[in-house]
Amino acid sequence: MTVTVMKWAVVALVLAAFPARAEIAIQNVTSPGGITAWLVEDHNIPFTALEIRFRGGTSLDLPGSRGAVNLMAATLEEGAGALDAQGFAEARDALAAGFGFSAGQDSISVSARFLTENRDAAIDLLRSALIGPRFDEDAVERVKGQILAGLASDAQDPGVLAMRRFDGMAFAGHPYGSAGDGTPDSVAALTRADVLDAHKATMTRDRVYVAAAGDISAAELGPLLDRLLGDLPAVGRQMPAVAGWHLDGGVTVVDYPSPQSVILFGQEGLRLDDPDFFAAFILNEVLGGGRFSARLMTELREKRGLTYGVSSFLAPMDFAQAYMGQMGTANATVAESIALIRQEWQRMAAEGVTAEELAATKTYMTGSYPLRFDGNSEIADILVGLQMDGFPIDYPATRNARVEAVTLDDVKRVAARLFQPDKLHFVVVGQPEGVVAADQHGSEDVPAP
Repeated sequence: MTVTVMKWAVVALVLAAFPARAEIAIQNVTSPGGITAWLVEDHNIPFTALEIRFRGGTSLDLPGSRGAVNLMAATLEEGAGALDAQGFAEARDALAAGFGFSAGQDSISVSARFLTENRDAAIDLLRSALIGPRFDEDAVERVKGQILAGLASDAQDPGVLAMRRFDGMAFAGHPYGSAGDGTPDSVAALTRADVLDAHKATMTRDRVYVAAAGDISAAELGPLLDRLLGDLPAVGRQMPAVAGWHLDGGVTVVDYPSPQSVILFGQEGLRLDDPDFFAAFILNEVLGGGRFSARLMTELREKRGLTYGVSSFLAPMDFAQAYMGQMGTANATVAESIALIRQEWQRMAAEGVTAEELAATKTYMTGSYPLRFDGNSEIADILVGLQMDGFPIDYPATRNARVEAVTLDDVKRVAARLFQPDKLHFVVVGQPEGVVAADQHGSEDVPAP
């Protein structure tokens, strides 16, 4: 998943959806060995969800080994301890447990789901994958093949091409500027030694975050954390530097043979801990939050039928901040679409939002109760995201008050600060009519599918 989109998924859950369970009681648990976790107890069902994150992710790839962290995470459950890949899968299934391992630009994610009656055995099996993964040569090569197949598919996906082109320009010289799953050449060159090194460098106690929800008590969770994570290395690889922003306003065209074009647009955004972020989040919801009432949807879809959908999103990452948007349209209407997006960007900068728009957005943000967040798995996932993003443990109880505290004057002031029409950059993948690359980056071609 791309750097901006992946981070946005976490922010959206935290800022837009958590009120559904704002009344839940969160406990701060510290294990005897000093590992901390947030816990929501729910003993109604004999089931527990556990979410673990390691800060750093694919941004910690060494130069020349792009894709190593992603390959490592994808190979964690391909055998551990005395169990080969098939044996590990059979042991997991026999316990009716579920494990998930993935790597993003800013974190490695480990998810576990298990029944209370099988808790100890499930934790022992998960521990073997975290502490003693085998990384057998045949498993590494098999997973490499799967990743290479995915990269070949991505090379023909206009949306992926647009994001990679944008990231490469905006974050040039930083890990964010290249795909975390690597390139065909970099992945093909990876060895088992690279995978072992990535494991040792990234899955360490100094950067771990944990959340649990379900049929487990604080007294039970503490020792479990030490058993599961206590033998990990203490300190990991140094984090990368701040990425910076290296992209000015303009248009970049990537020629791609298709009757439609994908348009990705963006500028620099705000940090998640910026005092103006809540006001910015409300502004974005009005502009392009994805609902049919958003301004971009109204202007481009409802009034003119230029697209099935257009959206924008704030994407604060650990080492950079972006404000992005995306849409697809026919090649003949790309120029009109770009002009309208620029117009709405300028309008927001100059005027902000109306009192009616602000009130309606607050009502939506504080009153929505998405059913998908009613469950132990969803709660644990959100709690671990809250920790990583630096929110206090009482955030669920105070979040709606923070939204309500944003005034019309606040959003007008922040709109003038956030929206920079002259800095807005468009990457168009397709064969747009009447659109000429108007920046220093120019145009490029990609092979026909």
